[in-house]
Amino acid sequence: MPTPLIDLPPGMPARLYAPVEGRAIPRRLQDLGFVPGTPLVIRRRAPLGDPVEIEIRGYRLCLRVAQLDALRVEPDDGTAASATPERCG
Repeated sequence: MPTPLIDLPPGMPARLYAPVEGRAIPRRLQDLGFVPGTPLVIRRRAPLGDPVEIEIRGYRLCLRVAQLDALRVEPDDGTAASATPERCG
């Protein structure tokens, strides 16, 4: 069952899922590799929860929660890299 990306706990591998009907993955995120089926992991969150560090396609980037609200994921069976989550700050 797909859940919002922002609800994924740090360290849990997941795969990006198609957005809900009527929504689209923003073009900038598509250019960064956020396409359905791509494995990703939330590595850490800032102390107040925003921004979020995400590992996708072998690199890490920090994005604001507002930029991620259209994205949904499905927990992965463990094929994506996982590690102990860290805390920003």
